[in-house]
Amino acid sequence: MAEYVASGPKVAVIGVTGAVGKEMVNVLHDRAFPLSELRLFASERSAGKTLETSYGSKTIEAFSVDAVAECDIALMAVSGDFAKEYAPQLAAKGVTVIDNSSAFRYDADKPLVIPEINPQDVGDARIIANPNCTTAILAVALWPLHQAYGLKKVLVSTYQAASGAGAEGMAELEDQARAYLDTGVAANKVFAHPLPFNLIPHIDVFQDNGYTKEEMKVTWESRKIMGLPDLALSCTAVRIPTSRAHAETAVIETERPCSPDEARAILSKAAGVKVVDDPAAKVYPMPLNASGKYDVEVGRIRQNLVFGDHGLEFFVCGDQLLKGAALNAVQIAEVVLEQRTVAA
Repeated sequence: MAEYVASGPKVAVIGVTGAVGKEMVNVLHDRAFPLSELRLFASERSAGKTLETSYGSKTIEAFSVDAVAECDIALMAVSGDFAKEYAPQLAAKGVTVIDNSSAFRYDADKPLVIPEINPQDVGDARIIANPNCTTAILAVALWPLHQAYGLKKVLVSTYQAASGAGAEGMAELEDQARAYLDTGVAANKVFAHPLPFNLIPHIDVFQDNGYTKEEMKVTWESRKIMGLPDLALSCTAVRIPTSRAHAETAVIETERPCSPDEARAILSKAAGVKVVDDPAAKVYPMPLNASGKYDVEVGRIRQNLVFGDHGLEFFVCGDQLLKGAALNAVQIAEVVLEQRTVAA
């Protein structure tokens, strides 16, 4: 097992000019991650530029395996193809790689980790996969309910913000909204159709079974993370014209009887969850309120009319750039540090 001395590891953030990469730096600083050195990497065209960060002004370096190999931990906010090529090379040089792409999530020998659920899976792995943003937000709410009642079936509909497609997605939504209001026409490039004043039930590519890959990610990844390979879970993923934070409606059928009041009490004690549930006072999770927050907000908790006392229905919101990406990656790094630090 790789070990780090108590003075703290050297940390690299790869893909620092993107939305997730920037948030990784912010989260490292906000959580006072005890690093001894922080290095920021991006493409050649960004090399040499100065980036204002929580740590002050930092110069971006051009990515190379040899340069990153001088670090102990690498947080990767890059494409799957890039991760596939370079993460194994970095791991071979002793770097622990925490990868935000989908490149390694489904590899049997690579842990897929949400620290509130399966930190033990980190072990001595050199490559650790970060889950899909939608999966992370959902699973944090599902796990304590599974522990209490046992999950039998899960039906999910997601309402995913433009920033789920990265900085380009956020920019396209803003540009399209202005264009549509000015001219009535909005050209699309990032999304399959114009997004302002619209909903698009299409995220990622369609599979032979009629689901999109995004929808199947939620099924595959939830099963792996929670250790429930046979969990019946179906998802419909919809892109909506909000800037940040994903929302999801979840219906669960449970093995044991459940109640809304008990579920609220369970979720209120769960790590990474905040219960926001007073509909009579118009209090419930919403993307505007969840944006920029670390916790996943859960509300509209009620007995499901189909499954009765063996079913619940609720609404979840979470910041997909934070718990859905950067925060979860840093939390994994914290687990790595806790498990592998030795005295100097």
